[in-house]
Amino acid sequence: MEEDNIYKIQYEFRFINGESKKFELKIDEKLLTLVNNKQLKKPKWTELSYEQCSCCPLNKKEYLYCPTALNILGLVEEFKNMYSYERCLVYCTTVERTYMKETSIQEGLFSVFGLVMATSACPIMKLFRPMARFHLPFSSLEETVVRSTSMYLLRQYFGYKKGEKPDLALKGLNEHYKKVQDVNEGILRRINSLDLKDAEKNAIIILNSFAQILPIEIEEKLESLEYLFTSVSRYEK
Repeated sequence: MEEDNIYKIQYEFRFINGESKKFELKIDEKLLTLVNNKQLKKPKWTELSYEQCSCCPLNKKEYLYCPTALNILGLVEEFKNMYSYERCLVYCTTVERTYMKETSIQEGLFSVFGLVMATSACPIMKLFRPMARFHLPFSSLEETVVRSTSMYLLRQYFGYKKGEKPDLALKGLNEHYKKVQDVNEGILRRINSLDLKDAEKNAIIILNSFAQILPIEIEEKLESLEYLFTSVSRYEK
């Protein structure tokens, strides 16, 4: 694949002992999927039939391995002997800018896992591919709610241009997040079966907590964000 069609995001974890770990994620700009050039031995926990998510539409006869499990395999191997609370400096470098945060390993991994899972070939997670293209590391819950709903509504706009009825009530997004929770829990079951410390596990738990809260925000009609637009409209009158 030509490098011109690749969007690169690099994560670097720098630890107190002076060691560091770097991960370069290559994303196909057209398909918005991860280009994984590194071939690793595929353990049993990456097989599709191993703790397969209940919502997974993939056929075990056609897909031997879970695409998300394969994509996080390298991260799991690198951090399997680390605890989630260990402090580090995490750098995220994109084409446009570099982000840096002094944080815990679990928060750094939470950002990487979110990006990797969104750009995997998982049919459930593909909804988040546009968000991955405009990746925001270390995002807060409020930022995640804004980004998820905004991207979904932008998707509705493009559907509206084609004559489709827009889902302004976000019902589709609400239902989809229930499937996302199932995927997160499925991945967590896979790595819980391994002899690991807790860094990867807690990163997935954080991802799933966000996936659990967002449907609540939708059911409450995004009232936590409404103040932002009420203050703007006040000045427009």
